[in-house]
Amino acid sequence: MNQDLYQALKARVTGEVRFDRASRLMYSTDASIYEIEPIGVVIPRNREDVFATMEIARDFKVPVLPRGAGTSLAGQTVGDAVVMDMSKHLNRVLEVNSEERWAIVEPGVVQEQLNLHVRPMGFLFGPDTSTANRATIGGMMGNNSAGSHSILYGKTIDHVLEMDVVLSSGEGRTFREMKFEEAVARGGLEGRIADIVRMNKDEIERRYPKLMRRVSGYNLDEFVRNGKFNLVKLMVGSEGTLAAVHQAKVRIEPRPPATALCVVHFADIVDSIRASDIILPFNPAAIELLDDMIINLGRNSLEISRLMGFVQGNPAAVLIVEFYGENQADLRSKLDEMEAALKRNNAGYAYVRAFDQAEQTNIWKVRKAGLGLLLGMKGERKPIAFVEDCAVEPSQLPEFFVKFREVIHKYNTSAGYYGHASVGCLHIRPLINTKDAREIQVMKEMTDEIADLVVAFGGGMSGEHGDGLARSHLNEKLFGPQLYNAFRQVKAAFDPDHRMNPGKIVNAPPMTENLRYGLQYKTL
Repeated sequence: MNQDLYQALKARVTGEVRFDRASRLMYSTDASIYEIEPIGVVIPRNREDVFATMEIARDFKVPVLPRGAGTSLAGQTVGDAVVMDMSKHLNRVLEVNSEERWAIVEPGVVQEQLNLHVRPMGFLFGPDTSTANRATIGGMMGNNSAGSHSILYGKTIDHVLEMDVVLSSGEGRTFREMKFEEAVARGGLEGRIADIVRMNKDEIERRYPKLMRRVSGYNLDEFVRNGKFNLVKLMVGSEGTLAAVHQAKVRIEPRPPATALCVVHFADIVDSIRASDIILPFNPAAIELLDDMIINLGRNSLEISRLMGFVQGNPAAVLIVEFYGENQADLRSKLDEMEAALKRNNAGYAYVRAFDQAEQTNIWKVRKAGLGLLLGMKGERKPIAFVEDCAVEPSQLPEFFVKFREVIHKYNTSAGYYGHASVGCLHIRPLINTKDAREIQVMKEMTDEIADLVVAFGGGMSGEHGDGLARSHLNEKLFGPQLYNAFRQVKAAFDPDHRMNPGKIVNAPPMTENLRYGLQYKTL
């Protein structure tokens, strides 16, 4: 069948169709701990290629997996499917309206590319991941990405206005905002989703975590708030399980006139987390945490160590606090007030300021290098992503962190800590050897315990990295059987044959299947 499928795709797709083993292996992994060899790869050259791929996949009854740059940390972009790589050709900024503050983009546009395009006009795209120089807007939409400045800009879902998509049936649709009553009257897909929302309204309001950083499951909570209805809200964060996007209209934000950083140093990591409560009333644009594991790895990196002159002594953790302002005088005033409050509370032992743009860039480079530094650790145990994205209310973060760390220590391991203290989302990566059977079991047991802890705190298991293969199996536990059934109904409404990136969000395999470095992997 694969040869017939290949020939059918070659006959209609003007872009690349790759079914050779080398190409399949290239697309069998992403930035996660998982590996699944796809059926084949299509690299569409234009929107017509997207339609052709979806129609042929429908006729051959094979799954499809839309993919961007493959920066997914939970295994969202690997699967036994025809992978459709949007990043090579569908990467244009098609239109910008600076007066109405929106841009129309193709899904393969890289986040940094979009920002460079709108920068001369005085704008930026609000969500800003540490992978900005490679993550695509399509991937950010699929994942509902956020980043360092989410305290100001929220998540990607808050910035997508319209989408042009292709359903698994091959039908093209444009999703945009309408009134809820209009969706009910329209029937069809809109009517089915409206019915699902109405039947589960009370449970949605009861079970969804009341916090900004939650991207697990489907975003049904977006339909019970203000009488508005927009299927974009379901598409964002759906991880390619509902439809394929070939164009989107996104909101852009004015760039701040001036910025400044203050790196606050702490002798204890819990004290650094508690200090967020002191800082938040001063309305920072970001509060980012780095622990001593990442700092020490940075000092041992030839490239990163050259950027780390701002680190004073040997802190257990630092908070990188950013402020926006009208001018430097405004920024100095804000930093003075914050620093005085920290000192009154004996929070921190050094406060390093950066007003110069080059100095600020270096500090942000160190922060964004955190993940890469962790992945480069030597030894069989690696700081892997599986419970690394929990989120709770910021005021609860210190207590949550202490209990999380107790679970890690219970299993005789350690972890790297970094992330977004401003919004209660820390990326905690326990060191696990996935080539050892006992440690694979530890990974599973630790996940179950952390999920119970998250539920007890009313938090989210994923604050921005998504469900994928790492966390989709937890969704029934997190949301309860009624909402999990609603998720299945959403999936069936969009994708009746369950061919869009199957095994993510609903009907997922166990988290310990398909490990890239599993029991069979041998180090040479």
